[in-house]
Amino acid sequence: MTTTPSDQVRADHRLSMDELAAVIARDIPSGAFVNLGIGQPTKIADHLPADSGVVLHTENGMLNMGPKAEGDAIDPDLTNAGKVPVTELPGAAYFHHADSFAMMRGGHLDVCVLGAYQVAFDGDLANWTTGRPDDIPAVGGAMDLAIGAKDVYVMMTLFTRSGEPKLVPHCTYPLTGVGCVSRVYTDHGVFDVGPDGVRIRETYGVTANELAERLGIPPA
Repeated sequence: MTTTPSDQVRADHRLSMDELAAVIARDIPSGAFVNLGIGQPTKIADHLPADSGVVLHTENGMLNMGPKAEGDAIDPDLTNAGKVPVTELPGAAYFHHADSFAMMRGGHLDVCVLGAYQVAFDGDLANWTTGRPDDIPAVGGAMDLAIGAKDVYVMMTLFTRSGEPKLVPHCTYPLTGVGCVSRVYTDHGVFDVGPDGVRIRETYGVTANELAERLGIPPA
């Protein structure tokens, strides 16, 4: 398993998605039951220490998923919800898709980590469609996870390719969930969000005041 210890992630540069995955892995509580959303969040599995006690859940019906499988470890019948080959850890269990969603909807997950198009300052989440005519909606289990998990983290770039913030006062894309996100991890910084607004926790390659000005939030 490839790991990047969090104390080796420098704060003087914008983080890569692998480095950001290591930061999120650091913040996941020991022994938590966690779902990693399709896409970049799946990288987090490769950075969880073997002794973390974290149990990874996948929508397609598996508990105690391990890191991404490579080489001879690849089993085409053993994948995560994004169809990426994965490994299993001792004690891994398999179950029906309906049982998997019952776990998600029943509040049995401590943390889920999702990607997003936008997150609002109050924790609203938009991650299933932009609403554009040429966009292909991808609901999946995001709505169930956003409402069912005890803590919802988002992993995303902070700005679009054109430089527009993705952490915004109000989402302009169709919502996945209302007031469901508690923390946002981005390449430029980490933010707590919710009813009281935004709080900057960490910054990478930029000062807190510079980020606050660009996002239109009170300085740290």
